[in-house]
Amino acid sequence: MSVYPVSDRFLARIAESHTVVTKVQLFLTTGEVLDLEHMGGSVTVDRGQAIRRTCTVTCPDPSIIPRTPSDQLATYGARLLLRRGVDYGDGIEELVPLGLFRLDSVDGDVSDGPVTLQGKDLSAIVADDKFTAPYTATGTAVGAVTALIRRSLPDAQVISTVTDVGIGRRTFDVEGDPWAACQEIAAAAGAEVYANADGEFTIATLPDLLTTEPAWEIAAAEHGVYISARRAMSSENVFNGVLARGENAAEGVLPVSYLATDDDPGSPTYWGGPFGRRPAFYSSSTLISTLNCQNAAKLKLQAAKAPNASGDITALPNPALEPGDVLRILHPDGTRELHQAAAFTVPLDEAGDFPISTIAAKEGS
Repeated sequence: MSVYPVSDRFLARIAESHTVVTKVQLFLTTGEVLDLEHMGGSVTVDRGQAIRRTCTVTCPDPSIIPRTPSDQLATYGARLLLRRGVDYGDGIEELVPLGLFRLDSVDGDVSDGPVTLQGKDLSAIVADDKFTAPYTATGTAVGAVTALIRRSLPDAQVISTVTDVGIGRRTFDVEGDPWAACQEIAAAAGAEVYANADGEFTIATLPDLLTTEPAWEIAAAEHGVYISARRAMSSENVFNGVLARGENAAEGVLPVSYLATDDDPGSPTYWGGPFGRRPAFYSSSTLISTLNCQNAAKLKLQAAKAPNASGDITALPNPALEPGDVLRILHPDGTRELHQAAAFTVPLDEAGDFPISTIAAKEGS
């Protein structure tokens, strides 16, 4: 996981005065594609939320408000594609996608406007397609997640960057949330599932803060993008161990388990250190091997100990940022830290701030 692929020229230019270019396209169910004039809006990306990407767009033209039954038919199920980038002034523009969204609402004054559009990324389509009969997942983690996504979106692109593993048979009840089911199944492979900026579904692990090359430097220096920063530490709802357990009597699988702990002696949440031992617990019938339990325990541990150190960074906007990206922060006093992006909001207007919430802050070189 790293910043969306962009040129070196792009990363250099966003740290300087530059011309921002944004594009909003509305894909109607009729196949028609409209380029929407817009006057503001934003995309919020938050890996802590079930639906990772949401958007708001403000348009001046009230004619896009559906009024007739045919307008409504074309709008219900429509999608929004948002992009932001740089106009280099030499005839070249470089834009990156901010997400492909299901259009959820259109609201505004029918005579004078403006009109506000709101949308959620395509995982919302999977989440809303609740089970109307018991659903059984089996086979492998990647195969079962892919099947669940394509149950709702037959043409969905699903990309996996993890080692696939077998899972135990798991039956989900009527009214269950298929997107939550995807996350439970993916945990057996130590992975999370999300819709990326291109609207593709990705099954991936969260990068390790200490072994992953920083994707972006936020420096308080000439030509740097640093504006301000806050740092926080808390032990509330912080755990330094996760015991993952699996038992699948239907398949005759004996109970299996794995305890993952913070084994870094230099960590403030080191298991058995001054922080003590504070375990959390996770169980699923998909976990039928010690490897499954190990994958799930390590995945859950990353989230369980993350609140220990966090930060709020405000920088010049970088639309190519992805949740999980490792950031090198250079503060005004010269101290350096490594952070991991957890949530941020990309503005569609040129002057908007770019706040980034981070997790797992560590001293870095």
